[in-house]
Parts: sequence; C-alpha cells; structure tokens
Amino acid sequence: MFQTELDSIARKRHSIGVLRLALLIAAICALTLVLINEGTHRRTIDLMDGIEQTHRVRMDIDGLVRTLTEAESNQRGYIMTGDRRYLELYERALRDLEAQRKSLEANSLAISQSDAMVNFRNFMVQKLAEMALTIRMRENDRPEVVNFVVNSDVGMEQMAAFHAQGTALLARTDAQIGNRRVELQHLLNVSRFGVATGLMAALLAFFLYVNQIRRSQLESEKQKSSLEADRDALESQVRERTARLTQLATHLQQAVEEERAHLARELHDELGALLTAAKLDVARLKSRLPPDAADLGERLKHLNETLNQGIALKRRIIEDLRPSSLSNLGLVASLEILAREFADRSNIPVETALEPVDLDSASELTIYRMVQEALTNIGKYAQAKHIRIILKNYVYHAEVMIADDGRGFDPGTLPASSHGLEGMRHRVEAAGGRLDINSGAGRGTRITGTIPRRHARVQSELAIATGAMSVNSYTGDATTPTSGGVPD
Repeated sequence: MFQTELDSIARKRHSIGVLRLALLIAAICALTLVLINEGTHRRTIDLMDGIEQTHRVRMDIDGLVRTLTEAESNQRGYIMTGDRRYLELYERALRDLEAQRKSLEANSLAISQSDAMVNFRNFMVQKLAEMALTIRMRENDRPEVVNFVVNSDVGMEQMAAFHAQGTALLARTDAQIGNRRVELQHLLNVSRFGVATGLMAALLAFFLYVNQIRRSQLESEKQKSSLEADRDALESQVRERTARLTQLATHLQQAVEEERAHLARELHDELGALLTAAKLDVARLKSRLPPDAADLGERLKHLNETLNQGIALKRRIIEDLRPSSLSNLGLVASLEILAREFADRSNIPVETALEPVDLDSASELTIYRMVQEALTNIGKYAQAKHIRIILKNYVYHAEVMIADDGRGFDPGTLPASSHGLEGMRHRVEAAGGRLDINSGAGRGTRITGTIPRRHARVQSELAIATGAMSVNSYTGDATTPTSGGVPD
C-alpha cells in the first residue's frame, strides 16, 4: 500500500513535470515562430518592394532608350525635311524623357550613384545636347553645320554607347531581380518550416488551453452577472438624470416664454405710451408753428417719421417676443402673418395651406415657434427659392410641415452648436409630439412636427376643417390668395 502511494505520488510529480516541460517547449516554439515569422514577413515585404522597384527601374531604363531613339528619329526627320510636325513629335519625346528621367531617379536610389547609372545619364545628356544643337542650327539656317553633324558618326556613336549602357543596366536589374527571387524562395521555405513547428506547439498548448477555458468560464459568468448589475444601476441613473434634464430644459423654456411675455407687456405699456405721447407732442408743436417756419416743419416731419419707425420697431419686437396675433386671431392667421412678413423680408415666395386646428394654447405656441425657427434657419442657411407651410388635422394629432428647395444638409452630421434644431425638437417632444427632419445635400429640407391632441376629433369635424383650409401664396411684394388642394 505504501509503495502504491509512493508510485502514485511519483506519477503525479512526473505528470506535472511533463506538463511543465510541454508548456515550456510550447512557449519557446511559439516565441521562436513569432520571431521567425516576423522577420520573414518584414524581409519578404522588403524583397517584394525591391523587386517591384527594380521592375520600375527596368521599365524606366527601357522607356528612356526607346524614347531617346524616337526623339532622334523625329530630330533627323525635321532636319532632313524641315516639317515642323517632326519637331512637335521631337519636343513631345523630350517631355516624355524628362518625366521618365525623374521617375528613374526616384526609383533607382540604390544604383543612382553607380558608375553605370552615371555613364548612362551622361550619354543621354550628350545625345540630347547634340540633337538640340542640330535643331538650333537647322532653325538658324546653317546647313553646313547640320550636314556635318548628320553625316558624321558622332550621333551614331553616342547612341550606340547609350544603348550599350542601357543594356548593361537592364542586365544588372535582371540580376538583382533574380537574386531577390532566390532569397524570397528561401524565406518561403523557412516560413513553411516555422508554420509546421508552430502547429505542433499549438496542438500541445491546445490541451492546456481547454482546461484553462473551463475554469475561466465560471469566472466569466460571475463577472458577467456583476457587470449586468452595474449596467442596470447605471441605466437607471442615466434615465433619472435624463428625466431631470428634460424637466429642467422644459422649465427653462417656459421661463423664457414667460419672460418674453413680460417683456412684451412692458414694451407695449411703457415704451408704447412714451412713443405715443411723443407723437402727440409733435402734433401739438406742428399745429402751433408759424406759417413761415418751413425749416422747423420739416424737422418736425422728420421727427414724426422717426417716431413712426420706432413704433413699428417696437411692434415688431413685441410680436417676435410674444405674438399677440396668436391669442387675438388664432394660429392660422398668426402663421399667415408670419409667412407674409418673412416673404417681405427675404423675397422668397412662401405658400401656405393651413387647416383650422383645435389645440390648447401651449401646443399652438409650440407650432408657431417651430415654424418661426424653421423660417429663420431657411433665411440664414438654406438658399431656398420656394417654401411651403402645411398645417393639417388628424383624429388624434395635428401635423405641421415646413419644406424648402434649398441646398439641404445631412441631419446625421449636425454640429454640436446647432441649438436651433435641437431646441425645436425639445419643444415638440415636451408637448408630447415628434419632430422628423428629412434632408439631404442638394435636395432641400422637410421638417415635420406632430403634436398630439388632448381629445380626439371625429371625422365630420376633420372634413369641416379641410373645407375651411386657408391656401395663400406670398411672393414678397403682394399677397395672392389661391385656391385648390395642398401643395405636393
């Protein structure tokens, strides 16, 4: 029994030792494989880049030889015939030579300083100089020099030397390509051996990995449960804080409207009374002027016009702060006034098709502010030529749409500073509605707001509202009522 226990302990120790040894071998093989593969990969990339670069050098050298031959042929054609078409082809070949020369210098960094490359460039420069001299002598009408150059063997010898040097460079590039291909094949063989070794190490590590996975799964499930609990707590906090921020934004919006209403009343009561009193004083002074005080009369007339402008400015500011037409005339009339005034200011035609809606005052103010903000944005950014405003009734909600044919935008890439649209969206959502923005570059913009009703309307009332729809067109200089259905 004691011996059996000793044997069991020995086997366990042996197993542990074998496992540790296998793990050590697998780690060494994996590290060696990584190092071999990384080095092989980098060297392979270098060789492939070198082969590709050498191919480009070979193509550039071959192109230079062919292009210089073509240039010489066109040069001789021009010298012999005087036809300027040959000269145009010669000049085009020179431009091609310059481009190929720059490409060769960029691609042949390894051999650019070699004697063969220097001689190749020198032969090319000498040949170009000889051809340029002959062309210049031909254009200067010096046939004796031209005949000497043409009939001599100078040009042929230079071209032969250039061809020979080009052939030597091509042979050198072919040799470089061959050597790199041999080295690349050697690297591929090394990589194959490394992969086979790594596969064996991976099989050994696989069994160890399976056991570790079993233990890690239990730990992962515990962590997952903990993360889900933390996530639920965070989501609860986010919902709570989002609700608070929404309430705060709604409160601030209501406070702004109340402050606007208070400021509008103050301007109407205080400033309106002052301006009216000033107009009355001007009228009294004007009635008491002597007949010969023409200059004072003109000054009082100018003062009266200035007071009228001040009263108009006061009225416009009050309407922007809190539209009195909304409470006095209703939503439809207020939107028509808003559209007409915008058309007068911007000279952009505005079409309206407005059904009478039955909403509470807060919802009507929401629709009015939405249209007002949309028109402001169109005037600033859209570059539109035509605008449509449509207000329609439904059983459970009312819908307002503002559409333009301007340059449009991408709603998904709005900057963080675009508070106008965000404020519009919040105002509509605070009223329980939904704001939809449909736009795209070059295809205009359509903004649709859906405002729910407190009480549903029956179909007969909707039919009456549709029959009472107000359809108008404002062009900026006149108001032209139209008839018909809602614009498309």
